[in-house]
Amino acid sequence: MKMQFVKETIIKAPPEKVFAFHELPDAFERLVPPWENAKVIQKADISKIGSQAIIEMKVLGLFPARWVAEHTKYEPPRMFEDVQISGPFASWRHQHIILPHTDGAILRDEIEYEPPLSFLGELAAPFAVVPKLEKMFAYRHEVTRKWCEEGE
Repeated sequence: MKMQFVKETIIKAPPEKVFAFHELPDAFERLVPPWENAKVIQKADISKIGSQAIIEMKVLGLFPARWVAEHTKYEPPRMFEDVQISGPFASWRHQHIILPHTDGAILRDEIEYEPPLSFLGELAAPFAVVPKLEKMFAYRHEVTRKWCEEGE
């Protein structure tokens, strides 16, 4: 069963600047929380459809996994998308959406995913997947906000 996760943050900067952050050569490294055990093996260029990122990580901090994500849409300064080709989820589609707002921009991450392990994964998702996504995307949005608003 497909599940959805959404995180929105208002950033006091123009949408073009919020989008530009994601195009930085080291954007992904900046967005990996320090508590995540993830290593970038291959960087993706979000502006190139078909470009793939390869990340090695530990699932639940124990099991090594390789995540391959492919960029499938690029619509500056509004949106780009990546889809899991292989990795820890049964499926994963992540849209990075940037919308104009009276105070600047809304950064909206929409993730449609199917947890691993079928029925068991669905039962565990509210306890194992959702809190991890909430913590990770709170961190990612704060890093993006600081760079866009404060130049960090």
